[in-house]
Amino acid sequence: MIRTNYPGKAILLAVLVAPLLSSCAGRPSQGVLVPTAQAAPVAGASLVPIYAVTNRQRSTTDPGEMFSGERSDALSYAAITVSIPPDATRKAGEVQWPTSLPGDPQKDFTTAAADYIDQSRLAASIAAAAKQSGHGKVLVFVHGFNNRFDDAVYRFAQIVHDSGVPVIPVLFTWPSRGELRLRAYTYDRESANFSRDALENLLNALDGYPSVSEVYVLAHSMGNWIALEALRSRAIRAGTALSKRSKLRNVMLVAPDVDVDVFRSQLQRMGPARPPISLFVSRDDGALALSKTIWGDVPRLGDIDPNAAPYREELARDRIDVFDLTRLAVPGDDAHDRAFEQVTSVVGMIRERMAKGQVLSDERTPANPLERLAQ
Repeated sequence: MIRTNYPGKAILLAVLVAPLLSSCAGRPSQGVLVPTAQAAPVAGASLVPIYAVTNRQRSTTDPGEMFSGERSDALSYAAITVSIPPDATRKAGEVQWPTSLPGDPQKDFTTAAADYIDQSRLAASIAAAAKQSGHGKVLVFVHGFNNRFDDAVYRFAQIVHDSGVPVIPVLFTWPSRGELRLRAYTYDRESANFSRDALENLLNALDGYPSVSEVYVLAHSMGNWIALEALRSRAIRAGTALSKRSKLRNVMLVAPDVDVDVFRSQLQRMGPARPPISLFVSRDDGALALSKTIWGDVPRLGDIDPNAAPYREELARDRIDVFDLTRLAVPGDDAHDRAFEQVTSVVGMIRERMAKGQVLSDERTPANPLERLAQ
């Protein structure tokens, strides 16, 4: 249990964290990313390639983890192919973790291939994927708090598969401890600060790859802090010249664990060089309610009411397109992961809104990111 000096807060933290503790129950603690040997491909299974860029240290204790939660000053790279079981044997929106290893590709997420690569091979792999698919659209995913490397890889593979959006998936995974403890939360927050320049370097590198035509960023929870800080830094360094050469088309902020006052300041500092932003909120997000308590009861961006003052006026002024996922709630779901667990419904909701012209901002707003990615 997380302990505090205040009994009331200790009870609140216990209540909020308890449901989260059970979310990974039954999954193996080690060895997940060791490739599973199989005689032949499983009929109906899908192979999703993930290219990972990270400032984590290589794992010295678990070859199936590849990278640990410790920090590294240098960027490292990996290519992982995730096998997702046939749609008929799984529930969309969920990662079917094997309960023991090796997993069964017929019903479990398994690892078909996993290799360490270097930056030149990353560029070559992205170029080959762009040539094969006929497009150069890259989706960069920045995960949140409490994610091991294998957590992030499998979750991103699930998002790519279930959304059905044709992209080249590039995972930016930063040194999260992958633990649900208050001490781990503060470590992760400092790791997020530590990772701002690394994400900026990745975005700059993608701008320079000839095979890449467009870049989209999808950030979740604490990963939004890294994304926003990287954008802020890019705007400061490059100024208005950035918008002329940047391939970044949209930044999708999902359940952002970011102080609303800090967000206002970040937006102001980005100025006109910032890309369009789409915000996904859930007003019943228990994880962000916990974060709000930890950070002195200041609202978090991911659980605001976008129709209430002053948020509606500010979001409209800043031309931020907002999607309130609260109405997608179902009994027992996790509001903090709702956008990923109900990704099909979320995509449908976005398309419905765009078809009706129901956008928060004006007619100059670029087409929504998921629509553009699907083209």
